[in-house]
Amino acid sequence: MANLARREKQIQQNYRPVIAVHKWFARRPGTLFRGLMLAEFSDIPLKDAFYQAGDLSGKTIADPFMGGGTPLLEANRMGADVKGYDINPMSYWIVRQEMESLDINAYSLAAGALRKDLERELGGLYRTRCKLCGNPEAHVKYFLWVKVTDCPHCGKPVDLFPGYLVAEDVRHPKNVFVCPACGLLTECADRKNPGKCSHCDSLLTSEHTAKRSRCQCPHCTKMLQYPNGAKKPFRHRLFALEYYCPMCKTRHQGRFFKSPDATDLANVDEAESRLSSLNPEYIPDDAIPSGDETTRLHRWGYTQYRELFNSRQLLGLETSCRLVAKQKDERIRNALATNLSDLLRYQNMLCRYDTMALKSLDIFSVHGFPVGLVHCESNLLGIENGGGLPAGSGGWLNIIEKYAKAKAYCIEPFEVRHPGTAKGSRKSIVKIDGEWIGDSKDGELQRRLDISCADAASRDWKPASLDGVFTDPPYFGNVQYAELMDFCYVWLRRLVGFDDPAFAAPTTRHQQELTGNENMGRGLSHFTEGLSQVFSRSASALKPGAPFVFTYHHNDITAYFPVAVAILDAGLFCSTVLPCPAEMGASIHIKGTASSTVDSIFVCRRIQDVSLPKSEPLAAALRNDLQALESSGFHSTVGDIRCIIYGHAMRRAINTLAKDWKKEQSTEQKLEALAQLFVAFGGQDAVRSLTEEHHPPTKSMRHDQTLLPIAVKGRSNGTVSL
Repeated sequence: MANLARREKQIQQNYRPVIAVHKWFARRPGTLFRGLMLAEFSDIPLKDAFYQAGDLSGKTIADPFMGGGTPLLEANRMGADVKGYDINPMSYWIVRQEMESLDINAYSLAAGALRKDLERELGGLYRTRCKLCGNPEAHVKYFLWVKVTDCPHCGKPVDLFPGYLVAEDVRHPKNVFVCPACGLLTECADRKNPGKCSHCDSLLTSEHTAKRSRCQCPHCTKMLQYPNGAKKPFRHRLFALEYYCPMCKTRHQGRFFKSPDATDLANVDEAESRLSSLNPEYIPDDAIPSGDETTRLHRWGYTQYRELFNSRQLLGLETSCRLVAKQKDERIRNALATNLSDLLRYQNMLCRYDTMALKSLDIFSVHGFPVGLVHCESNLLGIENGGGLPAGSGGWLNIIEKYAKAKAYCIEPFEVRHPGTAKGSRKSIVKIDGEWIGDSKDGELQRRLDISCADAASRDWKPASLDGVFTDPPYFGNVQYAELMDFCYVWLRRLVGFDDPAFAAPTTRHQQELTGNENMGRGLSHFTEGLSQVFSRSASALKPGAPFVFTYHHNDITAYFPVAVAILDAGLFCSTVLPCPAEMGASIHIKGTASSTVDSIFVCRRIQDVSLPKSEPLAAALRNDLQALESSGFHSTVGDIRCIIYGHAMRRAINTLAKDWKKEQSTEQKLEALAQLFVAFGGQDAVRSLTEEHHPPTKSMRHDQTLLPIAVKGRSNGTVSL
């Protein structure tokens, strides 16, 4: 499964199109959970079972931390009844939309009608005059804006350009620069020596200008700082457009770029005027609360979510909401509302423009709220290029197309089979007849879905009712999902939430959310106790011998101790730990860091059901895992090796403590017991030794880059071999 999981993570929507229903963070590979369930419940070898219809009919699978719903989707697809819980209402909504059946033809007709209505009302705001042929109906793909501030010394406006390169000569024949003197665009062949502006003859530059919160005023030459305690958001100036001209496309090489003309600037004014005359029904007026991620927005003067959008975006989104609300069919209305919520990540003024790929980077391409200096506004409607694919990204056309493919996959799911070593062999799509995702099919077949916005620790679990728990629990101190998802929630709540109790709260944030969060005062003890409650409640409902399976990885060993405590408190032991690729190393939020892309898969069962296994020496377990990953084409990094070691160390610690575990101890005593045992095993010295055995350090590699110290007061690394 490691090979398939690794391939899936490179382009996950091609393997599991259903995930395109709506953005969710850190989704684990569907192939992983399919393989785990087939290995557990099928009587034939996994390599044969994987491409055949699985049969989990009559079984009930639960996920107490459903997030984006991957384990539930895989279980439901093979016929199981599913129970999914998550404290975040956006998770509840997304999984419901993924799994509820939908008439795709009716949806497509409604979505097409919505785009036509938007075109009639707003289309002119997304048109420009082609500078080559004069066509006034060329479609703007992207509007590029730069932040502007006033110099505190001379009072004149200053463009905060981090650099003047607009586009690289990778997907366009030449480099495109904006002139620092006249502000117009010039194309040139040499990026390092761009020469002179073709309009004013001033020298172009590839040097960075605004950086590290400092910029030199071009008028008085004095230095200014930003955001410098901004009381309100910075204003923006439109400085460039990338557009699409169907009349010129066949005889033009590369992309179309231009500086804004008088009509483009008039369209900005018109959008502002039309917005000011509206009485908004759906534009949120919610304040942005403080948080680990949202505090960054406050530093830039943003205090309300609506301030993260420009006037044209707000006008387009308000108009879209009004059209969606008119849909009479509830499931189609909910589908379009979900589309709008997902569209928000492209329709805002925090999106950036990728100068190499020449496309918009959505707000969540980094798992946070990055406030840049240059922003990309995408065409709201989307552009048809005549060849069956959209031109550009971030519009209604793109979102509708992805959603339709996602729901089509639910009706006819498939797997991707990769070729062997035979010359000329190619990967193929294998349809899995007999499998489908949803609550009903053809109006006859029915499956039970129990999808709830609820804290799994507060649910009553019927004893011996679950054939398995498969989940991906929160990772302590990592992505603040609730803070990020509030960005979508404040819109979706106004559009569909008033009739749904899950949307009662004004925010997705919850005191019981299991992440480390300094702003909310949630530390390791909170995480440990919450995880323990959920594990204990859900494990109590397992049938004899049923598996409790979850994925986990973290750079800090102390973040594993709560997981071990939760397993032990639940009366479970760890029968095995398996490694599996679960992240894409090229992801923007991971690339260049020491983070692991490999999860440890903990397979646990109740202690009273099975005798405790003997622990395999960690060195041997690590060697076997690395060999298995290598055979699948995966090359482990230092971070991967470290996390694999941590997983096996916790397996050994859990099984060592299981027989004499005292659940009634305080949380601090439990965490201390795990810390002491880790030290007794050899601690970080042993981990470092094993890591360097398989990945010798280079001269440029410091120890603190490859191994985090154990964060337990008064504990040293120890010397006993793992």
